[in-house]
Amino acid sequence: MIESGFIESDERKQLRTAVAELAAGYGPDYVRQQVKAGQPLRELWAEAGRLGFIGVNIPEEYGGGGAGIYELSLVMEEFSAQSAGMLMMVVSPAIVGTIVSRFGTDEQKRRWLPGIADGSASIAFGITEPDAGSNSHRITTTARRDGGDWILNGRKVYISAVDEAAAVLVVGRTEDAKTGKLKPALFVVPTDTPGFEYVPIEMDLQIPDKQFSLFIDDVRLPGDALVGAEASEATGDGALLQLFAGLNPERIMGAASAVGMGRYALRRAAEYAKQRTVWKTPIGAHQGIAHPLAKNRIELELAKLMMQKAATLYDTGDDWGAAESANMAKYAAGEAAVSAVDNAVHTLGGNGLTAEYGLAPLLNASRIARVAPVSREMILNFVAQAGLGLPKSY
Repeated sequence: MIESGFIESDERKQLRTAVAELAAGYGPDYVRQQVKAGQPLRELWAEAGRLGFIGVNIPEEYGGGGAGIYELSLVMEEFSAQSAGMLMMVVSPAIVGTIVSRFGTDEQKRRWLPGIADGSASIAFGITEPDAGSNSHRITTTARRDGGDWILNGRKVYISAVDEAAAVLVVGRTEDAKTGKLKPALFVVPTDTPGFEYVPIEMDLQIPDKQFSLFIDDVRLPGDALVGAEASEATGDGALLQLFAGLNPERIMGAASAVGMGRYALRRAAEYAKQRTVWKTPIGAHQGIAHPLAKNRIELELAKLMMQKAATLYDTGDDWGAAESANMAKYAAGEAAVSAVDNAVHTLGGNGLTAEYGLAPLLNASRIARVAPVSREMILNFVAQAGLGLPKSY
């Protein structure tokens, strides 16, 4: 059977079904209870890890499924379609798992990948800084040599699920990087390392993954904490490529999360519109209700196709082709999700704001897809430059 991003194999269909059944077994009520208690979806995460869903993209020799970002994005989409999306899925297996698998030493792979694969030792990802904003080329977290060790100093903000992580993959730069351009160095920092502190950020988002600020003060790391190559004249942009090897999957997974969220909202709206009867007619029979929902389905399916294209390109080794597609997918999915959630709430009227239907929290959560991990404006900048050849605007 021909397999592509558009025709899913029986194995991928079976994976979808299995993930959806697992997530549905927990359901929106479980998610709501965990969020209300300020707890992550710990039981779902653990079971998903045991079943091999979290590490589906990790090499088999380290306990993973040996598949690709396509399969991992499929897992993320189906979790989100059951209102059980977890940001750590984007971070630990997609970003960190990819970077360590591609660029880590044999020892780093043996140490970290099995835990990433089964979910028992997830790793968070620290790139965003208070003053850098979207300009990741201005990262100020620095690392300097001290004998055979590294000394790391800096600040990070909006780092997901650090309280659930065994370590954080921190993006910094070496102190001898003289230019303003990012010359990254990537370090695995265990969360119990002296000098490493994380503080929760109070958020109004009703999602299971907490956000944290990181304070990195004279953190001493062994030489083997460096993942991949340090940027230098010899490596050129090699270290930058290591970073973007994880950021393209991040955008694909962000798209998967948004598509799944939109599917959940649309399903709840369609179910309600078929049952809710006013003047002897289900409200779904009225074009004022039906057409916006139909438009949302079209937009979500188109975003999903671009997501599948991006994942297919990435898994076949076309990093540059995947970059533009991944950004397009993330943009399209974010816009589609926001619209789907808005129309779903509008379809239910007052019921759309009740806890019973679970749509109101998505009004905030869906906006994540527009602003993180990269804003839609920065995506438009990238597409204008990379896809249209227009001059840089910033």
